[in-house]
Amino acid sequence: MAKLVFGMNQSLDGYVDHMKFAPDPILFRHFVAEAEAQAGSIYGRNVYVLMHYWDDDQPEWNSDEQAFAAAWRKQPKWVVSRTLKSVGPNASLVEGELETAIRKLKAECDGEIEVAGPNPARSLTELGLIDEYRIYLHPVVLGHGTPYFAGPRPPLRLMTHDRIGEDVIRLTYIPV
Repeated sequence: MAKLVFGMNQSLDGYVDHMKFAPDPILFRHFVAEAEAQAGSIYGRNVYVLMHYWDDDQPEWNSDEQAFAAAWRKQPKWVVSRTLKSVGPNASLVEGELETAIRKLKAECDGEIEVAGPNPARSLTELGLIDEYRIYLHPVVLGHGTPYFAGPRPPLRLMTHDRIGEDVIRLTYIPV
């Protein structure tokens, strides 16, 4: 059975925004290793469209970016969207009732499946389907934006914490 994991970079005041702060090289290599090991990813439309960038090689990419692109392309992607009619390579639209579709996916897969983005995480949190939350806490204050938790925060228990690179702390929580 697969484990659903929601993990994102977060500011000290609880917001996610890849344009305001980005992972340093050490954290980026960590994300490459995670992408290589994941059984797949669940995306909402917004984050899927953003991540679609990795489908096309860019001449300025370094070796870590090339490795991330290769891992991203290889893994299955499930996209939750009411507006998209088609998706790119190695991706499929989640059809039918969300809870049924994701429970079936969890039952049929092994390993970790990333939940990418606050909106799908909110829906899956409300359904009690996320098994783990990973907050990559950056020493940045944004003051506004998209919150990590797009809805009410579920009751959580801290399982682990560790430092990645010089400035980021990964906090790992499970629902209680």
